[in-house]
Amino acid sequence: MSRITRAAKYAFSLVVVTLAIGMVGYHALEGLAWLDAFHQAAMLLSGMGPVVDVKTTAGKVFDGVYALFCGVILLAATGLMFAPVLHRLLHRFHIEDAAGR
Repeated sequence: MSRITRAAKYAFSLVVVTLAIGMVGYHALEGLAWLDAFHQAAMLLSGMGPVVDVKTTAGKVFDGVYALFCGVILLAATGLMFAPVLHRLLHRFHIEDAAGR
C-alpha cells in the first residue's frame, strides 16, 4: 500500500508541475487570465483538447509543444500509477526473471 501511495504522490506532483507550467505559459505568452489559462492547460493535460483559439506565434508554438508534452505526461503518470500494482501481480503469480533460475 505504501508503494501505491508513493507512486500516487509522484504522479500527482508531476501533473501539478505540468499544469503550473501550462498556466504560466498561457498567461505570459497568450495573455489569458489565470482561470482561462488553468482551463486551457487542464483540458490539454487531460487529453480533451484545446479550448481557446491561440492567436500569437509564440502562443501557437507553446501550444503545440505543450500539447505534445502533455501526452507524454499523461502516459507517464498512468505508468507511475500502475507500476506498483503490476509489480505486486508479478510477485503474486511468482513470475521471476528467467536468468534467476
